[in-house]
Parts: sequence; C-alpha cells; structure tokens
Amino acid sequence: MKICIFGAGAIGGYLAVGLARVEGVTVSVIARGAHLEAIRNRGLRLDRVGRCDTVSVHATEDPGEIGPQDYVIVCLKAHQAWDVADRMKPLFHDDTAVVTCQNGVPWWYFHALGGPFEGRRIQAVDPEGRQWREIGPERAIGCVVYPATEISEPGVIRHVYGDKFALGEPDGNLSERCLRLSKAMEAGGLRAPVLADIRSEIWLKLWGNLCFNPISALTRATLDRVATESATRQLAQAMMTEAEAIATRLGATFRVDMERRINGAAGVGPHRTSMLQDLERGRTLEIDALVTAVREMGKIVEVETPATDIVLGLVCQLAAVKGLYPAFPDLASSPPIDAG
Repeated sequence: MKICIFGAGAIGGYLAVGLARVEGVTVSVIARGAHLEAIRNRGLRLDRVGRCDTVSVHATEDPGEIGPQDYVIVCLKAHQAWDVADRMKPLFHDDTAVVTCQNGVPWWYFHALGGPFEGRRIQAVDPEGRQWREIGPERAIGCVVYPATEISEPGVIRHVYGDKFALGEPDGNLSERCLRLSKAMEAGGLRAPVLADIRSEIWLKLWGNLCFNPISALTRATLDRVATESATRQLAQAMMTEAEAIATRLGATFRVDMERRINGAAGVGPHRTSMLQDLERGRTLEIDALVTAVREMGKIVEVETPATDIVLGLVCQLAAVKGLYPAFPDLASSPPIDAG
C-alpha cells in the first residue's frame, strides 16, 4: 500500500510516523522549507509522553518525484488544499483515494448526498470548483481529525493528546478502500473508525469550531473563558443553533446536545484555539471552511444566520486588517455554484 501525506506538518507528521511503522505500507510526505530538510537529514520524529519514535520516509516538495499512490491524505488547511489541487495529479492512478483531513466543511460535501441539494458546490471552500474538477469527488474520503499536535522544531512533532481519525465515504458505504486504510491506521497505533454517516461527525466538530475559533480570535480569550463567560457563551449558543438548523435540513444528526458540547469545550481548560494561535503567529486565518461555508449553506437551505453573519463580518475584517485572509478572493458575498 502506497500512501502520500500531502502536508507533513503537525497532523500530517503524526500520521506519517504511525503509518510508516506498518508492514506493507510505504509512506511518502510532501513538506517544505526547514521542516523538509530536517526530515530528509534526520528522519521524522514523534515525541509523546514516555516515548519517542523516528522514522525514515521519502520526503519531497515535488509530488512528481513520488508517482501514483493508493491514498493521498491531505493534511493542509482548507485554503492551502485548494491552492495545491492541481499539483496532486502526479499522485493519482485510476483508483487513488484522496482523504480530506481539513477542519470545517469539506469541498465534496454535496457529492453523493442525494436529495434536492445533490452536486451543489461550496464556493467558500472550493472557488470556481477547482478541487471538484482537479481531484474529483469520487476520490474523496472524509476524515474528522481529533488529535492535538504541534511542530516543536523542524522534523519533530509533539503529540499533545488524542489519536482518533474518523473516516467515512460521502455515500455512506463501508467501502473496501476505507476499511483497508482504517486497518493500516489501527496497525500504526491510531484509532480510525469507519462511519456510515461522516457528515454528522463533521458537523459535531464544526459545531464548536464555527463559534469558538472566531470568537477567541476576536476577544483573544482562551477556550474556557469563551465557553463559560455569559456574553460569549450566549453568542456561541446562537451560532450553534443556526448551524444545527442547517445541518438538520441537510440530514445530519448530533449525538450530543449543545450544552454538553459547550461544557466539553470549557473542560479543555485555557486552550488557545487554532485560529487564535494563527492570529498571534501572523498566519492566514482559516475562516472560510469554518464560518463562511456555514453561512453559504444556510443560504442554500434557506436558514437565516444573523449571529454567524455578524461574527463572520468581524473576523473577516480583523483578518483583512492584519493581512491574514486567504489567498483566494473574498467570498463573504459570493453566490454558490450550482452543479454543472
């Protein structure tokens, strides 16, 4: 089995170390800069409590050096994944699967959904249908990522907590390709359940990211404060109520209620959300997949999103002022793309 990790950062590097230890699996990684050079020279190292593992993998910035793969696991942020969609082509053979590990709404969301919204495109995460065209939704496998990891230095990944990567086909089938990948991941020490309803799992994680991330970026507050202080908790509840209405109209369900979801976030403690960390480090903010896409989907299913609209406008303005908005065009008012 040949697997390419496209984007061997914190999550991608964690996956690569686990999979590289599995017999019969050949792992290659796409990386860049000092991180790439360190992986080439010293291998890829994973540090966790009580254990340190170093693996040797083929590391490059050029997908053309690797050739066709059985799985391409994309561990870039949504706007980065959109930007490199055409660079993935050398990695594909007829049956190559592309596993999307991005936070938020995936670009393939309306593929194989069925019903009146089948085949719609989401402009917020796939402007001009670039990924739909260059990758093809039939290749897509959904993945909801739960571990927390970070690059502590070039070539070194620090594992903080979590080991679950939920997998699922857009059409809900428990496919052979999903089961094979799950088996390999489990052999590498990861939990990789294959779900018949990956979209509900996507919404469960997005439910919190939609509100906690932008609110924390706007207030600079840690997750425990956002989830417990009255004003921000109420705002989060309003945004989550809107998201739940959208998800429900699209057939998704929630296996926990809103209070439990918010209280669970509060229980994480003084954690700085990924969007707050990106703001502090001068990195592009991951707004569109987490917030703009939800607003766009609200328009598609005719659910009003006043609280989400206000927070989206504010965080977009903050990002624009800081020069941290994605490279592709401003999408806050762009219409959705119908299936062609």
